[in-house]
Amino acid sequence: MLRASLLAAARSRRMRSLVEAVPATRSVVRRFVAGAETADAVRVARELAADGRKITLDHLGEDTTDAAQASATVRAYETLLNALGAEGLADGADVSVKLSAVGQFLPSNGEDVALENARKICAAADAVGATVTLDMEDHTTTDSTLGILKELRAEYPWVGAVLQAYLHRTEQDCRELSGPGSRVRLCKGAYAEPEAVAFQDKSEVDKSYVRCLRILMAGKGYPMIASHDPRMIAIAAKLAADNGRGPGDHEFQMLYGIRPEEQRRIAGEGDTMRVYVPYGDEWYGYFMRRLAERPANLTFFLRGLATKS
Repeated sequence: MLRASLLAAARSRRMRSLVEAVPATRSVVRRFVAGAETADAVRVARELAADGRKITLDHLGEDTTDAAQASATVRAYETLLNALGAEGLADGADVSVKLSAVGQFLPSNGEDVALENARKICAAADAVGATVTLDMEDHTTTDSTLGILKELRAEYPWVGAVLQAYLHRTEQDCRELSGPGSRVRLCKGAYAEPEAVAFQDKSEVDKSYVRCLRILMAGKGYPMIASHDPRMIAIAAKLAADNGRGPGDHEFQMLYGIRPEEQRRIAGEGDTMRVYVPYGDEWYGYFMRRLAERPANLTFFLRGLATKS
């Protein structure tokens, strides 16, 4: 019930106004969001690189129905990628892009606009030696996102996909996307989805995650294990070993601000550890989904408000 309430709040303009009005909110949000500016994202990228962690950077924003805003998001990614290149941080870096932020929901030709805008971001990434991963959003966008992925991979075969284990369809999607060179980030899922399309019980989501992991690890692609769950990380490590995988053909991913010591441990043991780093002003929806995912995050947030307000 708490999770459902927080996910509903993530789309509430009134709740957003209330949360943003609390003076201490932004200081607490900094645990999970690098900052508002490109310079903040570059600073965090440099800090993570210093102890062996890689990055995927997300310029926050989603659900835009304004073509000018979609174009502004593209320019933000281009600026970021150029800055990473200038600082020597682009090689091996990744950016995560929500297609709804670059035009997918425009009323007349949204998919075409999103494809063209995503192609521009891919070109900017390619120019500096970085990669792009298409974030997955709620289930209504899955077919559209995978269709755009297919178009982009014709020119940029390294474009990554994200699959969400809580969806009933995901095992089949894993089979279809487990071919040679296919970069796939497997996460559990962070949106409120109906029972008709998604598992509702945590144990069922966990079981689905493991089934999907088995498919990806046995395939010819490049699995990206996005989880903070120690049990899932241990299972993934065993499946990688069982399938003869080494540090260079899969990776672990975690969110910025969550389990940083574990991130350092994984990187220190020689595995690839990539940190998902969001930045920008549009932090509210992202932040509320992080609270919904883990009760510990909500406790941290409330404690921070109590001590800083």
